[in-house]
Amino acid sequence: MNLFQALILGIVQGLTEFLPISSSAHLVIVPFFLGWKFPALEVLPFNVLVQLGTLMAVIVYFWSDLWQIAVAFVQGLLKGKPFADAQARLGWLLILATIPAGVFGLLIKKWIDQAFQSVAITAGFLLVTAALLLLAERLGKRTRPLSQITWVDALWMGVAQAIAVFPGISRSGATMAGGLARNLERGAAARFSFLMSIPVMLAAGVMELKDVFQIPGLTALLPAIMVGFLAAAVVGYLSIRWLLNFIITHSLRVFAVYCAALGMLVLIIYVVFPN
Repeated sequence: MNLFQALILGIVQGLTEFLPISSSAHLVIVPFFLGWKFPALEVLPFNVLVQLGTLMAVIVYFWSDLWQIAVAFVQGLLKGKPFADAQARLGWLLILATIPAGVFGLLIKKWIDQAFQSVAITAGFLLVTAALLLLAERLGKRTRPLSQITWVDALWMGVAQAIAVFPGISRSGATMAGGLARNLERGAAARFSFLMSIPVMLAAGVMELKDVFQIPGLTALLPAIMVGFLAAAVVGYLSIRWLLNFIITHSLRVFAVYCAALGMLVLIIYVVFPN
């Protein structure tokens, strides 16, 4: 992998991690379209470490929120009133929302790894993302702010995040769809979706790092990884800011149409040109 390829894939990761169009799908599909074939030993460390760039982006963007939640959470425990403060309560809800993805991911990790190797499966799951977004926009009433989020909402969005472990099912798309289905406002669903991504992305990165550092020849790949990491971090930050402004006045249907069109295009190309 050269520096130009790393830059393009870093931009793709940063752009698609938070937009509801599946970053994992694009990291499979973009090389497929461009005819880029990377050694298997390069794909894992690059994907894992570049994803940490988008983790940095969401932490930086929501740093003030995270600090307030953490302080309120600790103070609530020390005072013996863990749910008295709204920010502390939000912290507990984020923990609850994280559990389904952690359990599900550990149980089916082998099948997830296999799915990442199939362009056809990835394209098929993009159609699932499109369906989730369309259903959520059609069924959700979008009347409840973030302050009204309940443990049922958090658990529901956590389950949605769990199914997004497969490439092609957008994590942000599935969780925002879950929030909309529970009648949360788009902004509230997106904000909680981004916050709940932090522990999952962090845990996934830590779990994979132990394997990454054992890969031979990792040092030679580090320049490409750093380029991809920085590109993902900068573009990811801008993507969060843009999306939170966009969904105030726009629906998620445009992303559903995009996912459906891309998924169908990839499937057609895969069938017509299998090699």
